[in-house]
Amino acid sequence: MKKQFLPVTKEECLRQGITQLDFVYVIGDAYVDHSSFGPAIISRLLQSRGYTVGIISQPDWKDERSIQILGEPRLAFLVSSGNMDSMVNHYTVAKKRRHRDSYSPGGRMGLRPDRAVTVYGNLIRRVYKKTPVILGGIEASLRRLGHYDYWSDKIRRSVLLDSGADLISYGMGEHSIVEIAEALDAGIAVQDLTFIRGTVYRCRTTEHIPDPVFLPPFEEIAASPRRYAESFAVQYRNTDPFTAGTLVEDYGSRGYVVQNPPALPLTMQEMDDVYGLPYTGTCHPMYEKLGGVPAIEEIRFSLTSCRGCFGGCNFCALTFHQGRIVQARSHESLVEEAVRMTREPDFKGYIHDVGGPTADFRHPACKKQLERGACRGRQCLFPTPCPHLEADHGDYLRLLKKLRELPKVKKVFIRSGIRFDYVLADKKTPFLEQLVKYHVSGQLRVAPEHVSAPVLKRMGKPSHAVYEEFLRKYQACVKRLHQEQYAVPYFMSSHPGCGLKEAVELAEYIRDMGFMPEQAQDFYPTPSTISTCMYFTGLDPLTMRPVYVPKDPHEKAMQRALIQYRLPANRKLVEEALKEANRTDLIGYGPRCLIRPAGGARRTEKNGGKRARRKK
Repeated sequence: MKKQFLPVTKEECLRQGITQLDFVYVIGDAYVDHSSFGPAIISRLLQSRGYTVGIISQPDWKDERSIQILGEPRLAFLVSSGNMDSMVNHYTVAKKRRHRDSYSPGGRMGLRPDRAVTVYGNLIRRVYKKTPVILGGIEASLRRLGHYDYWSDKIRRSVLLDSGADLISYGMGEHSIVEIAEALDAGIAVQDLTFIRGTVYRCRTTEHIPDPVFLPPFEEIAASPRRYAESFAVQYRNTDPFTAGTLVEDYGSRGYVVQNPPALPLTMQEMDDVYGLPYTGTCHPMYEKLGGVPAIEEIRFSLTSCRGCFGGCNFCALTFHQGRIVQARSHESLVEEAVRMTREPDFKGYIHDVGGPTADFRHPACKKQLERGACRGRQCLFPTPCPHLEADHGDYLRLLKKLRELPKVKKVFIRSGIRFDYVLADKKTPFLEQLVKYHVSGQLRVAPEHVSAPVLKRMGKPSHAVYEEFLRKYQACVKRLHQEQYAVPYFMSSHPGCGLKEAVELAEYIRDMGFMPEQAQDFYPTPSTISTCMYFTGLDPLTMRPVYVPKDPHEKAMQRALIQYRLPANRKLVEEALKEANRTDLIGYGPRCLIRPAGGARRTEKNGGKRARRKK
C-alpha cells in the first residue's frame, strides 16, 4: 500500500474522508514527511493514535485567510517554527540576513517570519478566539521561560505569553502531545491541563502546585543580569525528568508561567515505534517544481540511532531540549529502516550517517540515570570522565557491522561527530580501529573547539591534552591500517572567557598544525545555553564568578581572523590583534611567525637575519 501524505488542502481532507480535522499543524518549514523532522514525528504519532492531522506549511503570516485553509480543528492548533529556531535560520552571528533557507522549497529565503511561533500563534488567535493553541519544537522549547534574546539584546518573556498560546509542549514532545490529545478529546478544557509532564502553562494562582520552585520574577530578571543568571542556574538544575521540580515564573498582573518537570525518556520500544511510523520519507510533491527542499538531501540516507547527550557542552542547548539521558533505537529497527533505504531507486550504496547529537552515545552514561536521573552536581565527562561512566562502544560496533553487511550497502559513514574523550575512556572495545577502517570518508571531523585551558573550562570541554592524546592514537591507527585519512578540527572564536591572548594561543596551535581550517565559527548566543547566559550576564551561572566576554564586533572580527591568519584579507586584523595582545614577536619572517611585517620589509643582518637574495 502506497504511503500517503497528510492533507494540506480541504480537498485532500475530503478525499481522505475527513470533514473536520482533529488537529491542524502550522509549521515554519516546508512539509517534509521524514522522521528527522519534528512536525512529521508529532503528526504521524497523533495519526497512529487515531487522530486526524492536517498540515499548513509556511502560511502567509500577513494574510489571515492562510490560517483558515483547513478550517477550525476539533481539538487544537499545533504550532512549530520547524527544525530550527527562526532567528538562527534567518540571521548569522553577525546579525546579517542569510541568503538561503535549506528548509524551504528551492532554498528560498523569506517564507517564514522572524519569531515564527509568536507570529503564527497571534495569527491563529486573531481568527480563532477560543480554539486551543499548542506550541512545540525547538523555538518554543528553548524560549519557554524568560530568556535572553541575542537579536534584541534583552530578556524576553516566555513565548507562551507573547504568542497568545495556551500550552507549550517542550522537549521532544511525544509523551506530552499524546497526553494533551487524550485530555482534550476527553473534554477537559485546555486551561485545566496543568498536570502533564513536558508542558508549560499559564495560571493566576499557584495554590494547586505541590512544592513549587519559584524563580526570580520576570521583572527582576529583566532588570538585573545577576538575577537572570540565578534564575538560569535553577532552570539548568531542573532539566532532568527524575529530579526536576515544578518551576514557577511570576509575571505580575499577567499571572504565572509554570513549567512542569520534563517528560520521561522514551524506552527503546517507544523509540522504535516512533521511527517505525509510516513516513513517506520525502518532501511533499507540491515542491517538486520549486526544486524540492534542500534539507532532505542531508538526511535522506542517514539513520537516527539515538537521542539525548551527556556531553554537556556549555554552548549547546541539548540539555534543555533532549536532555542528558541517552535514548536509543534497537538494532532491528535501524536495520529495517536501512533495508527500506536500500530499495530506494537513487540509493547509491552509501549510508551517510548513523548517529544523533553524538554518534557514539548508544546508552545512558550509567545505569543510575534510568532510575534516579543524571547528577545535578557534576557532568559525566567534564572536567574528566566520571568514575561511574560506562564507556563502551560494543553495542554501536555491533550495529555498524550489521548495517555494513547488508546487501547493496557499500559503506556506512559516521558524520554526526564523536566525543573523542569518550573514545579514549573506552578501554573495552577497538572502536577507534573500526572507525578508521570502515566509517571515515577521508576526513574525520572532531570538535576540540579551542586549545586554551580557561576557554575550554568555560565551554565545558575536555583539556587540550585529551584532544592531543586522541589525535596521536588516531594518527597511529591510520598509519597502522594504511588509510589516507585526516582529522579536521572545528574551532570556535569569541566564546565567553576568550580574550585576544587566548585567541593568539589558538592561532599558534593552528600554525603548528600545518593547515588552516576551512571555516571559522564565532560563538552564537542562542537561547537557553550556559554560554549564552555567560555572554549576557558576564557571570558563570553555576558558580556566579565573573567571566570575560568579547562583545565588541571589532574584537570578535580579530579573533575570527586569527583562526584564518593566512588569508590575505585577514592580515590587517591579525596584525592589530597581535599588537594589542603584545605578541609582535609573531610578526616577522621566522618559522613561528604568523604574518610578515607591513609592506613586506625584508630582514637584514642588522635585525638578526640574513639578507634575502632576489630571485633571478
